[in-house]
Amino acid sequence: AEGWPVQGGAGTAAHDDADWPMPTPPAAATPWLDAREVGVLDRVGRMITAVQPVRHFTAAVQYVPSSRLMSALAQRPMPGDALAGGGAGSPMAGMVLVERLAGELQQQSAELKKLAQNDNEKAIIELIALMFQSILQEDRIPPGIRVWFARLQMPVLSVALADPDFFNRLDHPARQLIDHMGSCALGFDASGITLEALETEIKRVVQVVEQYPETGERVYQRVYEEFKEFLKRYLTQKSATRKVVGVAQQVEQKETLAIQCTIELRNQIADIPVHEEIRDFLYKVWAEVIAVASMRLGAQNAPTLLLKKTAAGLIWAASAKPNRADRAQVIAGLPDLLKSLRTGMSLLGLNQEAQEGHLKVISDILADAFMSKTQAIDMDQIQTLAKRLANLEDYFTDDGAEELPLDAQSIEDLLGIDASDLDVVTEGGVEPGPVMMTWAQNLSLGAWFSLNYLAQSVQVQYVWRSPMGHLHLFASVLGRSYLIQSVRLAAYLEAGLLVPQEEVSLTVRATRSAMAILEAEPGRLLA
Repeated sequence: AEGWPVQGGAGTAAHDDADWPMPTPPAAATPWLDAREVGVLDRVGRMITAVQPVRHFTAAVQYVPSSRLMSALAQRPMPGDALAGGGAGSPMAGMVLVERLAGELQQQSAELKKLAQNDNEKAIIELIALMFQSILQEDRIPPGIRVWFARLQMPVLSVALADPDFFNRLDHPARQLIDHMGSCALGFDASGITLEALETEIKRVVQVVEQYPETGERVYQRVYEEFKEFLKRYLTQKSATRKVVGVAQQVEQKETLAIQCTIELRNQIADIPVHEEIRDFLYKVWAEVIAVASMRLGAQNAPTLLLKKTAAGLIWAASAKPNRADRAQVIAGLPDLLKSLRTGMSLLGLNQEAQEGHLKVISDILADAFMSKTQAIDMDQIQTLAKRLANLEDYFTDDGAEELPLDAQSIEDLLGIDASDLDVVTEGGVEPGPVMMTWAQNLSLGAWFSLNYLAQSVQVQYVWRSPMGHLHLFASVLGRSYLIQSVRLAAYLEAGLLVPQEEVSLTVRATRSAMAILEAEPGRLLA
């Protein structure tokens, strides 16, 4: 069903023909897919048997293609030798070159079909030819980039002949590479990356593929990873974007650590008799202190370890002290405890008045503890707590299931400059399901989207994902940036407030076009 999201992972999706194999697309793929994008070779096989019922077609089976065909493919002349000296020049020159390349590739495909030893090979050659014909006719991709896409047709054909499941695997590295490069080029805007830089990188990618054709899928995986690293560098190269990204990373790290510290502290002292105001101080102040210290000084550096130890020391000092030895120990250690508390609160940036307020409450509780006749906290519990706090980060999880306490004002305060061109999206959308949560974490950098925010629709490019995966930055063609957390991003995707500019990927659209042509003219498969 058109527009129906599919669950990433193993399994099958619903379709309108029970005989067609329907492998579920990976989470990274766009969810808008239907039966036309899978079971492609089965459908081609049916066309062949309709034309030539006596013959049989084996679909999506790994096999060794004929040596004569692969030898001819390896020795083919390179299409568009004019590219060796540079790009396509002016847009008009590029269009002429694209047309010339299309003609050369059509001729090469016809010659290769004559060398094919069976219907499988003929069908695959024709299908790849029609797919790339569709890509080369995509006039929204700059001509200079299309000529490099053209150079990929024969290397991709080699892969498809050796592994026909290329047509059914949406996560095949060759398809992912073409789709990702295409998503960056479609609706291209130079605000995030220059056309020259993008074309140069695509040229480099194609030349690497041409240089190592025998490595097949592995070379596509390698250059795909390199292309993604290229996008990470170039999409954040503008000074304003770099500054926002730098601050956002710090905010994410600090807030995530603080949340995790609070959760771990709650778990550790849940069954320990701790004064309510001490609990409140640990959750709201000291968890932040540990987070900031871990981020700035290092989780295992001596000053941070001392601050972690202070939490356990405070819990013990504030508990009942029915015997003289424990009271003497508290009195002896009190100056160091208060000094450590001041150090931590200063690190957090609390002013003197706020510090004195917290210390007065703590001092009153310590005085009350001297008079208490209740059961004291067992020292083994305190030692266990101190040991666990020292290695607090070992118990952290990173599921991104909660939004961080983040807003535009906090970002502006940290930037120290006017952040009027940055929107922190904290409202809108609907409760996201697991499919959209997965999709939100697998958007492709460089892809273009339509964002509906504050009743306005803007074209944005996905330019950055934070290291922990909680924050996502989109840049508009008008110069504004939008910072969205993962849960909110999934909520926008679920509500249709963030929609890909291209609802289906470049190779999926090319496959649809090819299949439409073949269904109208099935005889051309074996021609």
